[in-house]
Amino acid sequence: MAPETDLHAEEVSLDGVHNVSLVGTYVPRRCGIGTFTKDLHDALAMQEGLKRVTVLAIDDRPESYPYPEEVAFQIRDTQRRDYATAADLLNINQVNVAFIQHEYGIYGGTDGELVLELVRGLTMPAIATLHTVLREPSRGQEKVLRELAERSHRLVVMSRLATHILQDVYDVPTEKVAFIPHGIPDVPFVDPAYYKGTFGLEGHTVMLTFGLLSPGKGVETAIKALPKIVAKHPKVVFVILGATHPQVLKQEGNAYRDSLERLAEKLGVRENVLFHNRFVSIEELCGYIGASDIYVTPYLNEAQIVSGTLAYAVGAGKAVVSTPYWYAQEMLADGRGRLFPFGDADALGSEVLDLLANELERNSMRMKAYALGRSMVWPAVGQAYKALAGEVLAEMRSHPVPVSLPKRAAERAAIPEISLEHLRALTDDTGILQHATYAVPERDHGYCTDDNARALVAVLMYHDLHRDPAALRLANTYMAFLLHAFNPETGRFRNFMSYDRRWLEESGSEDSHGRALWALGTATGIRSTESLQTLAAWLFRESMHAAKSFTAPRAWAFTIVGIHAYLRKFEGDTDARRLRHTLSERLHGMFKKHGAKDWPWCEDAVSYANARLPLALILSGQWIPAPEMVECGLKALKWLLQQQVDDAGVVHLIGNDGWFTRDGKRANFDQQPIEAMSLVEACAEAYRCTQEPVWLERARQCFGWFLGNNEVQATLYDYKTGGCRDGLHPGGPSANEGAEST
Repeated sequence: MAPETDLHAEEVSLDGVHNVSLVGTYVPRRCGIGTFTKDLHDALAMQEGLKRVTVLAIDDRPESYPYPEEVAFQIRDTQRRDYATAADLLNINQVNVAFIQHEYGIYGGTDGELVLELVRGLTMPAIATLHTVLREPSRGQEKVLRELAERSHRLVVMSRLATHILQDVYDVPTEKVAFIPHGIPDVPFVDPAYYKGTFGLEGHTVMLTFGLLSPGKGVETAIKALPKIVAKHPKVVFVILGATHPQVLKQEGNAYRDSLERLAEKLGVRENVLFHNRFVSIEELCGYIGASDIYVTPYLNEAQIVSGTLAYAVGAGKAVVSTPYWYAQEMLADGRGRLFPFGDADALGSEVLDLLANELERNSMRMKAYALGRSMVWPAVGQAYKALAGEVLAEMRSHPVPVSLPKRAAERAAIPEISLEHLRALTDDTGILQHATYAVPERDHGYCTDDNARALVAVLMYHDLHRDPAALRLANTYMAFLLHAFNPETGRFRNFMSYDRRWLEESGSEDSHGRALWALGTATGIRSTESLQTLAAWLFRESMHAAKSFTAPRAWAFTIVGIHAYLRKFEGDTDARRLRHTLSERLHGMFKKHGAKDWPWCEDAVSYANARLPLALILSGQWIPAPEMVECGLKALKWLLQQQVDDAGVVHLIGNDGWFTRDGKRANFDQQPIEAMSLVEACAEAYRCTQEPVWLERARQCFGWFLGNNEVQATLYDYKTGGCRDGLHPGGPSANEGAEST
């Protein structure tokens, strides 16, 4: 929570701007807008009279990022409620002006519409910096930008053309638009030879392009131009600086980068191309720019209204050759650079050769570019933003606008959280159906206790995070299924039920009983409703004693995990504590009996839900306490990871088509989502137990399996439905999205 506003700030800030906040992606997230937001923060923090400059960072992953201290709040990009809460936070802390970084792709919802949830709730003026302005937007994109423009007091653009597009396409009055150039580092005008030695580039002519690598960058055009250039200048080196864009990496891996390397090899210029696949610091970046003789932006799309990489190069006084996208046309006008047609490698080669042959013209171009850049350095840009904020506040004081906040509670209830969509689709008034054909519920196989137990855990964890009443309604359905599944005559849970609600067995498997206890323990220990927790606790106690006779280690493990959750609420329950001790000793005993140095496992095969076993030992070992049990669990988990995560961090799950047996035979497919999630949960607990960062890294890698960190680089999570593919095959993921995987 931010401290209270300094009420005397007006004494040192005559324009009333003393407490501002920025909303956008932020470092260390690898994103161009994140870097821009960081630089703008630092430039504003330098301005006289500004007492407080905070950041609200947009997160694109559950584990978030290790943000610096200026980040006051984190907005999960797909969580509607977070945006409204962020607006409340800014209002409470009496922020003078909110600077919104706008790019459709960084916010959740269709066309990034969730940013409007935040802007609608603000009581202070908003100034939106537009990083994308489209001349031919989709209907949704136009709708979002029109409302953002209406609710913002100013729109900041970084090119003159953007002002005309906003007026012609979006009907934004010219007086509502402010031009402030893209900020750049303030670097000296130097001979490239000064920096070349730092990077081992002495004696070479350096061509450079940099930025997060993705197919739209058109780098292949520059590589295709190299044979023509190298024929006359064999010492030319083309440096491709920057990591693969994180979103591209999730969806496609390094396929684009690999294709560029193959292209360079094919054209015989591989020795003339240097790939630096990493995210570089601003100091190193400035060094590489300084070392370049020619800077190239061969982008493929004309509709690019701003480019931070081009701004940096122009501001450093580089000789630039670029395709004629909108921003390049403006920046390189009046002799500040050269343009060549989109995708025309021969024309690019000719422009580079001509510049290399005409040093006088090249230096003249450099000086013109550097002169323009003096107005773009970050201190000047920060001053311009602060002045604009002062102008807006002055207008508000002269012409105050009534604040009209929406009834956000009603809006939230009307729009369900996207992450529950597929669960809802699979659930009827009986429970959650086992299977789906594609993403459509499949009724032939009916229901099972296993999946209803998993679903109960999932929605209660969701409710604990978001306090969404809809999650409790689902929880009641799944709890009702478990209550009906329990057979008091046998003390066991039935597992399979047909679609016409007929039980297909009198007692289910030990595993299904263990999963039910896991779910009931979770429902007892996690926040929900008194009635739900009371019923869960009663049913847990009624059904837990059957686990004493179980012989399946995974049933023991699920029961142990459930007991730990149950004891959060009823820590002194002696029966539960005794059962935990008994089952934990049995499981530990199996590891000691069957394990060996090269096979530290409790069975002769590694099969399904494997990480649940070490998770149970790590939990019990901490709370019994039994240090040797913790050590055994950590050792087994480490070994599991060694079998399934390679040196590059790519996850290769053990498949269910034969499992992994002690004689060394291993199935690489079909890989199951339950295995990845079991590893994630076990690694998370290992981190809580040891505080060793390696376990968090392993958890992230295993979670990445769902998003393409697997050997076929396939994404199993379905962004459209919120479901998950049922398995990973050699040819890609299953098309079906059943309950277990989701």
